[in-house]
Amino acid sequence: MIGIYLITLVFAGIGMFVQWRLKSKFQEYSEIGLANGLSGREIADKMLRDNGIFDVRIISVEGQLTDHYNPADKTVNLSPDVYYGRSASAAAVAAHECGHAVQHATAYSMLQFRSAMVPVLSIANNFMPIALMIGMMLLYSTGNKLVLTIGVAMFALATLFSFITLPVEFDASRRALAWMSQRNVVTQPEHEMAKDALWWAAMTYVAAALGMLAQLLYYMSLLSGRRSND
Repeated sequence: MIGIYLITLVFAGIGMFVQWRLKSKFQEYSEIGLANGLSGREIADKMLRDNGIFDVRIISVEGQLTDHYNPADKTVNLSPDVYYGRSASAAAVAAHECGHAVQHATAYSMLQFRSAMVPVLSIANNFMPIALMIGMMLLYSTGNKLVLTIGVAMFALATLFSFITLPVEFDASRRALAWMSQRNVVTQPEHEMAKDALWWAAMTYVAAALGMLAQLLYYMSLLSGRRSND
C-alpha cells in the first residue's frame, strides 16, 4: 500500500508544480496587451469564421482556467479573464478552444475516439475506486485477484483515455498557433508567449497521464507478483 501512496504523492507534486507554472505564465502574459486590441471572445469568433464554422456559440463561464469546448452543445466556453481579456494568454486560450471546435467540424479521428469513450468511462469511474479498494483488501487478506483485476481493467481504460487526450490537446494548440500566425492575429513576440502558455497547459495533461500510467503499472505489478507467489 505504501507504494501507491508514494507514487500518488510524487506525481501530485509534479502536477502541483506544473499547475503553478501554468498559472504564473498566464498571469505574466495576461498583463501584456495585444497589439491588435482584440478580446478573447473576438479572437474566438474570428477563428471560427475563418474556418467556416457558424453554428458554434461563444459563451463566458465562471472560474479561472475553466475554458473548454463542449461538442455536445457546440459551445466554446471561456473564463472571464479569457472572454474579456485582450492579452497574449487570452488569445492563446481562446484560439486553442476554437481548435477543438475545428477538430469537431473536421471529424478529427482522435477527438471522435475520445468522445466515444466518454459514456463508458463515466460508468467505469463510478465503480473503479470501490473496486480498487475492495480488490486490494481481498488480495492481501485472501489472495483473491478477481475484484482487483476488474478495478485495474477500469483504471487501464481511464489511463488510455488520458493518453488519447494528449494528441487532441496538442493538435488543438497546433491549429491555434498556425491560425494566429497565418492570419497575423498576433505579433511574433505575442506568438511566442502564446506558444509558451499553451505548452505549459499541455504539460498538465502530460503529468496527469504519466501519473495514471505509474499507478496502473503499480497495480499490475501487484497482480503479477501475487500470481507468481500463488
